[in-house]
Amino acid sequence: MNDFDLDQKLKAARVPERDEDYWESFPRLVLAGLRRAPVRPQAEAHWLPRLAWSGGLAIVCLVIGFALGHRHGRMEKSDPYALLQNGKMLQEVITMFPHRVRAIVQDQQGVQLVLSDRPDVPVSTPLWVKICDGEHCAALVTFSGQEIQVEGRKLTVLADMHGGIILTGDRFVWSSDQPVNDSAGLKIEARRLGPEAL
Repeated sequence: MNDFDLDQKLKAARVPERDEDYWESFPRLVLAGLRRAPVRPQAEAHWLPRLAWSGGLAIVCLVIGFALGHRHGRMEKSDPYALLQNGKMLQEVITMFPHRVRAIVQDQQGVQLVLSDRPDVPVSTPLWVKICDGEHCAALVTFSGQEIQVEGRKLTVLADMHGGIILTGDRFVWSSDQPVNDSAGLKIEARRLGPEAL
């Protein structure tokens, strides 16, 4: 049956006749039926899965932070940022979060793991960067093409095809090929972490 036939059939049908008593009792019948009907639970808000993911991620970050802190305590005090160059630690973190690790940042607040919402971080050679702004320093491991926040500055980290590293930010560019350029008063070190780091 097509739409036209259905429309014709509905137009030809008669409206059932109801007496006056029916129409007077109709609202009461509807209310009684509504009271007897089981109440359907409202659709659950999607905050519970997000809360579970956030809680799980927080626990994983705490465990990673504890492990990093434990290993950090064993390392020499001469380079407190050597932790991020530890190949075993990097491999463990990258394996736990495949294609999601945007950066691992170590600064005065400790170690933070910066993850992508989706598995969209390409596999590439990890890059180690240390940035000092006067007395405050931060070190990080990231990958080419990632935009990160360090010491209140938004930076994009890039690797060129000749092995160099380029940092771009608000009104400055730094290159490992020319490390003594004006980089907004920042002291920057950067290098690729070779396969031995992983």
